[in-house]
This record gives sequence, C-alpha cells and structure tokens, in this order.
Amino acid sequence: GAFSSVHQVKRTSDGSLYAMKKVKMGKLSEKEKQNAVNEIRILASINHPNVIAYKEAFFENSTNSLCIVME
Repeated sequence: GAFSSVHQVKRTSDGSLYAMKKVKMGKLSEKEKQNAVNEIRILASINHPNVIAYKEAFFENSTNSLCIVME
C-alpha cells in the first residue's frame, strides 16, 4: 500500500534471502495500525506450502516502521 514497501534482505549468518515488508506506522490511523499487527498474527499462524512463510517481525525505531520478514 501507500504506507509500505518491500525489500530483498540477506541474513548475514548464512546468506539466505528474504522479503522484508516495512510498514511506516507514523501516518496510519489506529485501525490501520491494528490491521498491520493482525497481519503478523495471521502470517505467523499459517503453515501451508502455497502461502509465503512468516519468519519474524520487529519494530525499527529509527524509521518508525514495523518490519515483517517473510520467505
């Protein structure tokens, strides 16, 4: 969406490549912030070969962004 971007990232420990979605939280309404958190919950609960696997999520203070790492 207008408040997020996706980047290819590499894990330094083993060189594995992942997609990282960065959601800029500053301009989002409370409902949109809750939807972003719910996205993490849903992704973390799904284990299916046709759905992109969730790896981790964290908050990046320097950019006020929620980062979601996926395969």
